[in-house]
Amino acid sequence: MAVLMSPPAVRATPAAEPKPRRVSPTATVLLLLGAAYCLLPVLWVLIASTKSASELFNTFTFLPSTHLFDNIAFLSGYRDGLYWRWMVNSAIFAGGGAAVSTLVSAMAGFALAKYEFRGKRTVFNLVLAGVLVPGVILAVPQYLLLAKVGLTNTYWSVLLPSFISPYGIYLCRIFAAATVPGEVLEAARMDGAGDGRAFFRVALPMMRGGLVTVFLFTFVAIWNNYMLPFIMLGDDKLFPVTVGLSGLLNQGATQPAMYTSVVTGAFLSIVPLVVLFLTMQRYWRVDLGAGAVKM
Repeated sequence: MAVLMSPPAVRATPAAEPKPRRVSPTATVLLLLGAAYCLLPVLWVLIASTKSASELFNTFTFLPSTHLFDNIAFLSGYRDGLYWRWMVNSAIFAGGGAAVSTLVSAMAGFALAKYEFRGKRTVFNLVLAGVLVPGVILAVPQYLLLAKVGLTNTYWSVLLPSFISPYGIYLCRIFAAATVPGEVLEAARMDGAGDGRAFFRVALPMMRGGLVTVFLFTFVAIWNNYMLPFIMLGDDKLFPVTVGLSGLLNQGATQPAMYTSVVTGAFLSIVPLVVLFLTMQRYWRVDLGAGAVKM
């Protein structure tokens, strides 16, 4: 009789794990130089804000002192706390402008990525052209347009031009095309969802990581904007912190003590941006579609 022999069991060999790539020393040095280039000015502002007016120009640059709280108290008492009014104005301009701009960018980018309509390529080319145009060039025409309707020297004169961001629309188009599958939208429409519901309930959660990026970029751009509010506003109680500190710096030519207030105000103006980045960085996710899949 022939004996049937079973083939020997083949033992599965585990797949070799890819070896982590080593970062070259040159890249490490370049990264450290870039970090130093970005952080040294911040360190200087932090240290300079601890010095008195006499120590600011007469001591070693990176030697800290003990007058930080005195400088904050002096700045807070300037014209009954005008500096903090500037900070609130900056928060209104940056927070309101960035929130509306992010929503508008998300809707426009989603439409450009997922809908077909006549003139779509022309609209997208206009958006790209808007990315290439510096905002400083548009400040004067925007002032003339808003002056016609009597909105200059108001909050709206700074907020309205901030609502449209060509760069934000461009980024949102990329995020929508990459993270919102067409099959998911078709399934939502088959379940009876209209275009608005499909966008807000399905697409928007999937784009959340990208929208956080757009919001942060827009917030920082508006917070640091100087030229637009400088042209639009004439009442110093409406100034953002950038324009207000510029006025204090001009007073330093006749009142050297104001230089310390300017440095202290510049340091305090950085704190909200640092806090914003630290609190919102947790929303950056690798799996951008996790929010919509759970719905």
